[in-house]
Amino acid sequence: MQRTTRQRTAVAELLDDSEQFRSAQEVHRMLADRGESVGLATVYRTLQALADVGEVDSLRGPDGEVRYRRCDQRSHHHHLVCRRCGTAVELDAAAVEEWSGRIASQHGFTDVEHTIELFGLCAACSARA
Repeated sequence: MQRTTRQRTAVAELLDDSEQFRSAQEVHRMLADRGESVGLATVYRTLQALADVGEVDSLRGPDGEVRYRRCDQRSHHHHLVCRRCGTAVELDAAAVEEWSGRIASQHGFTDVEHTIELFGLCAACSARA
């Protein structure tokens, strides 16, 4: 367990206030806008540490950059993410779980893990397009 520092608290509080997945650079800029002095390397390390212990979810966006978000669901779930504004909806996708288990079984695989994220435009961004 990592010790709680001012920087770690600042990053965690920022994520608490955000519905969107945020890159480390976005988090760093937002912290600076709030008057918090946290180095970019510290932001990267803190986000990864929070992801490692399951306090935040991480996903690789369509541009290849890793983004982070604190989720309400602690159990395995998926996301529907707006590729324009970053708004995310948590999905309890039982059908995906069933499908992945069935496909794995058909091919003789066990202990299968998967990551599925859906990207599109949210209603607000679609209306502006």
